[in-house]
Amino acid sequence: MGFEDDIFISYAHIDNHPLTEGQEGWISDFHRALERRVGELRGKTPKIWRDLKLQGNDYFDDIIVGRFPKVTLLLSVLSPRYVKSEWCVKELQKFCEAAATNGGVRVADKSRIFKVIKTPVERNEHPAEVQELLGYEFYELDQSGRPIEFNVIFGSEYLYKYWTKINDLAYDIKQMLDRFSSYSNNGVVEETPVASPETTIYLAETTSDLIEERNKVKRELQQRGYVILPEQPLPFYYPDFERVVRENLERCKLSIHLIGANYGMVPEGEERSLIVLQNELAIQHAQKSPEFSRLVWMPVGLQPQEPRQEEFITSLQSEPNLLQTSLEELKTIIKDKLNSKPQPAKEALAEDGPLRVYLICDQRDLEAIAPVDNYLFDQGFEVILPLFEGDEAQVRQDHQEQLQICDVVIIYCGNIQEPWVRTKLGDLRKIHGYGRSKPMLAKGIYMGEPHTEQKRRWCRTREAQLITNVNELESFVAQLNSERTTQGEQQ
Repeated sequence: MGFEDDIFISYAHIDNHPLTEGQEGWISDFHRALERRVGELRGKTPKIWRDLKLQGNDYFDDIIVGRFPKVTLLLSVLSPRYVKSEWCVKELQKFCEAAATNGGVRVADKSRIFKVIKTPVERNEHPAEVQELLGYEFYELDQSGRPIEFNVIFGSEYLYKYWTKINDLAYDIKQMLDRFSSYSNNGVVEETPVASPETTIYLAETTSDLIEERNKVKRELQQRGYVILPEQPLPFYYPDFERVVRENLERCKLSIHLIGANYGMVPEGEERSLIVLQNELAIQHAQKSPEFSRLVWMPVGLQPQEPRQEEFITSLQSEPNLLQTSLEELKTIIKDKLNSKPQPAKEALAEDGPLRVYLICDQRDLEAIAPVDNYLFDQGFEVILPLFEGDEAQVRQDHQEQLQICDVVIIYCGNIQEPWVRTKLGDLRKIHGYGRSKPMLAKGIYMGEPHTEQKRRWCRTREAQLITNVNELESFVAQLNSERTTQGEQQ
């Protein structure tokens, strides 16, 4: 016997009272929006139903219970009234009992219950059946700590956030319904095999100030077919916390850590925050698993809000995998990281052959760069210039490959503008995302003609050595040879 209904929405009827005259209730709007978006994703309208009786909180209707064995998913809309309602809690319990007879509540690594949080409720007050689910929060806290629900009456900004959450929820529901679409004749749901590490990513839990950024990264990765862990809330007790994080990391090829201004929650039995602990556990996993890699990101201009977080951020400054970019740049780096192929043989510094110098320049400066190119070649270096012919994808791929395999990079700033300089310096920060794990021998930025104070400001950076004339270039080369000799002796 198959299912007849896709989703049952369990809710407290007081949460569907309109806030203003002539407006539909929040639940009614939510029902319609979810039906529309799931239908668009699946190519057919889902069968969604809910109890419409206003007196529903007063007694329990056995007719609803009788339909649960034929319902695929239950969606629980939490609010202060919901958790106090005997009716709502009983709906959860009865659905779980029915689900136990037709595939179970938990199928592989997913739950057939979806938790939507309309109005915040303390986690320890959530019904036991949904307490461990991550949930979908349809609200945010303002500066005073008061919740503002995502609703059109609060302005276009909150309408956008509302539809973003609807999309996240609909996408996950679509995946679960697709899994049940192959429901077998003997009443057993065919479990999806556990995803391989190649398609599984650990996206570390972060602090409240970066939840939206984390959701954007998660959403994009899921839409590209990746499985994102953790799928359940991390335990608050440290021994369990450590066990769960380690088990999740074992399943992944990559971990991504978003570092915000706040220090974050500290699990019971520990002194460090869950942000710090996840990062340290990922470092330990990377040490024993060479195929595993990490990315650590923080927003540009981040200002820590407490001394412990400032100390943690300071400790990350020497982190080779640290990125300080825009969120869009981070998503590009992640994409490049996942698409890159390891090149271990090319990555080591050249031992017997010449050092490879990637001399980055704009096509307009090809003539002006000739003396620098010739000087480096005469000094025994293998000089590689950027690829200028081909389509945009080919040029970009070659640029990334050169950043992976070169020993030294020099950015030549001649007839250029500030955005060009910023882009190239940004690429240096992305090299670990391109698949490089070993530091470069040196990074330089050569300021060609015309020499202006404006250009000097563009070229001034702590990420590369500034070179303004031939004498400084000679010193740069001498330092390169010295560094190479030192590394050769250490090896």
